[in-house]
Amino acid sequence: MIQINHRQAASTSALLELGFRPFFLGAAGFAVVSVVVWMGLFVFGWPIRLGLPPVTWHAHEMIYGYSLAVIAGFLLTAVRNWTDRPTLDGVPLLLVFLLWAAGRIVPFLGGVPLAVAAVTDTLFVVALLVGTTRPVVQARQWGQVGVLAIPAVMLVSNLTFYLGALQLLPNGVFLGLYSGIYLILALIFKMGRRVIPPFIERGVGYPVRLKNWRWLDLSSLVLFLLFWISDLLTPNGAAVALLAGLLCVLHGVRLAGWHTPGLWKKPLLWVLYLGYGWLAAGFALKAAAFVFGISPYLAVHAFAVGGIGMMTLGMMARVSLGHTGRNVLDPPPGLSWMFAVLFMGAVVRVLFPLLDASSSVLWIGLSQALWITAFAMFLYLYAPMLVRPAV
Repeated sequence: MIQINHRQAASTSALLELGFRPFFLGAAGFAVVSVVVWMGLFVFGWPIRLGLPPVTWHAHEMIYGYSLAVIAGFLLTAVRNWTDRPTLDGVPLLLVFLLWAAGRIVPFLGGVPLAVAAVTDTLFVVALLVGTTRPVVQARQWGQVGVLAIPAVMLVSNLTFYLGALQLLPNGVFLGLYSGIYLILALIFKMGRRVIPPFIERGVGYPVRLKNWRWLDLSSLVLFLLFWISDLLTPNGAAVALLAGLLCVLHGVRLAGWHTPGLWKKPLLWVLYLGYGWLAAGFALKAAAFVFGISPYLAVHAFAVGGIGMMTLGMMARVSLGHTGRNVLDPPPGLSWMFAVLFMGAVVRVLFPLLDASSSVLWIGLSQALWITAFAMFLYLYAPMLVRPAV
């Protein structure tokens, strides 16, 4: 769990004091800009030339652009608090952030080979791994290695994607994209189990002890690994549907054990609870893709827009408050609207096409607009906190 640490890093700029500041700001800005571009390409047919097919570019950038930036900001901040050892700040932090930003810009530079983006992205993740692993090794906190393994495997899956995009590895694009999103889900499940219950217990304002079960922790992990492997080998097959159905039930039970009425009065609590709920819904839709023949991309967007989107936006909002010296129990006005807008974006993208598939372009465009609005609201509320010294 991330604790508030009031010690100031040796940095000349508040923006470069700690990893969450530039990476949360960059992730939110990129969430707006990239989806504006995606709306222009998909809905309005803008003649933008990219180094990848537009759908492939969008999927890759949501996983390895936006989501990985949030992970970088979270890990660089959390590892410092877990180990009480310095992580990247100042010029080294700036250089790593610029590597991430360069990887997002390269696809728009006409004539620049795709291999340049692959090298840039690879260097960014390698630098992130060095910056997060070194403090853990110095402090000998081997229990954190499991969390740090996520960006290491993300590096492998991103390289797999690029090898496929460069036509050097058959099916590499598919393997890289789906491994990437499932790696992010694995991190959310691990960290969600670690932080959501204590957040709720401490945040509702009355004594409560939430329920957790060891058998559920172990079984959900094993079944998710089997689900992941099955979906890579036989996408949307019978085994995938069976495992997805079981995972939906398990995570539904977990959510029931975490429920207490007071969480609905706290936006920083219910956004995480609903985000986790979207992950359970994603498994249900994954099973329905096999049983009822609905589009498997509805499950993907339940995972991505509802689950990853709401969980990352909620964590960025909470971490930014705590690490700038503000009270997480007294968030800024407008937070509930920000989270509600993103929740509606997930509803429109995932559920509306089930009711009227003929208007899919309209639903996708409306969902894009809601996503852009939610992250623009985050920038409006949080950019001043991220660029100024802690209060």
